[in-house]
Amino acid sequence: PGRRTGLREADRHVAGRLVADRREQASANDRATHGSYAAFAAAYNLAFAGALLGARARGRTLPNPGLGDIALFGVATHKLSRLLSKDKVTAPLRAPFAELDDRGGPAEVDERPRGTGARRAVGELVTCPYCLDQWVAGGFAVGSIFAPRVTRLTASVLATVAIADFLQIGYKLGHRAL
Repeated sequence: PGRRTGLREADRHVAGRLVADRREQASANDRATHGSYAAFAAAYNLAFAGALLGARARGRTLPNPGLGDIALFGVATHKLSRLLSKDKVTAPLRAPFAELDDRGGPAEVDERPRGTGARRAVGELVTCPYCLDQWVAGGFAVGSIFAPRVTRLTASVLATVAIADFLQIGYKLGHRAL
C-alpha cells in the first residue's frame, strides 16, 4: 500500500507539471499572438473606414439595408465563412497556417492553427468561421456600396448553397430515420 501511494503521488506530480508546462506554453503563445490580433483589428477597421470615406468622397449614398438584405447577407456570410474556414476544397489555402485536427461536419474538416505570433493569428482567423464572419460581412457591406448588383448576386448564390446544404443534411437525416 505504501509503495502504491508513493507512485500515485509521483504520477500526480508529473501530470500536474505537464499541465502547468502546457499552460505556460499556451500563455506564451497567446502573448506572442496578441500583437498580431491587434494588427488584424486595426487593418479591418482601417479598411472599413477607408471604404466608407471613399464612398463619401465619391458621393455614393450608403445603402439602408432592410430585413431582407440582412437575412440575405447573413446567410451568405455564414456560408462563405464556413467555406473559407472548414471546406475540404479550401484546405490548401489554410495549410500554411493550420494543421488537420479532426474530421468536421459533412464535407468539412476541423483544423487547428499552427505556429506562433502572426502565423498563429492568421491560423486562428482562417480556421474559425465565427472569426471570419466579421470580415466577410464587412466585405458584403462594402460591396453593397460600390457594386450592389454583383454583391447581391454573389450573396444570393451563397445563400442558395447554404439553404441547399441544410436541405441535404435534412434529407440525409430523414433517410436514416426510415
